[in-house]
Amino acid sequence: MINETEIVLDKTDLHILRLMQDNARISNADLARELGMAPSGILERVKKLEQKNVIQQYTTRINPNALQQKMLAFIFMKASDGPGSDQTTLELAKIPEVQEVHHIAGDDCYLIKVRTYDSSTLMHLMRNHFSKIPHILNTRTTIVLETVKEQQQLVIPEK
Repeated sequence: MINETEIVLDKTDLHILRLMQDNARISNADLARELGMAPSGILERVKKLEQKNVIQQYTTRINPNALQQKMLAFIFMKASDGPGSDQTTLELAKIPEVQEVHHIAGDDCYLIKVRTYDSSTLMHLMRNHFSKIPHILNTRTTIVLETVKEQQQLVIPEK
């Protein structure tokens, strides 16, 4: 969970974040060269960004088609325990195919992003996992036909 206290980032921090977001494998030496700083100074700043939970993890983005996970769907869910309860949220988050769980405003309680192999594995997920979560009242599924843009990168200000 993200700490809600305000985190102050200076121009150098933002530049480091921009470079690391473009290439998480960038070396400290390359960061230092790009910023005109000593590698030890860069290492210290990156460690502080990690400690402040600004940098939360390093990941590899894998093409889902390479793993035959061609079905992308968004599922709106209404639950009797509502978005204030953690029970449904925790149960949803345990399911490997669930990539995102969001509490939302409006008629529904949750918006879930899932990736499966095809429609039959999506149906299996709904029948064998979602239906076993006690507080889910109903679901509405939207299947993605084509993805034009999908990214995790944030807009990092220049300051």
